[in-house]
Amino acid sequence: MKLYGRSVLIKFDNIEQALRKFKKKIQESGLLEELREREFYEKPTSERKRKKGAAKSRWNKKLKAQELPKKPY
Repeated sequence: MKLYGRSVLIKFDNIEQALRKFKKKIQESGLLEELREREFYEKPTSERKRKKGAAKSRWNKKLKAQELPKKPY
């Protein structure tokens, strides 16, 4: 039996395991994130601002990881 899309096969009446697999598939597909984005309208300028801020925070995090440790004295 071949399943396509976002469906999960339930084996041995193990609904909990099937639900966990289904949630993982939905999370990996990015469907929930897309739904949350579409829930409210965001102006293009605020979207650009949000994305630029996220890029800055990622860059700062990367720089902090490459930084040398502080001297103990």
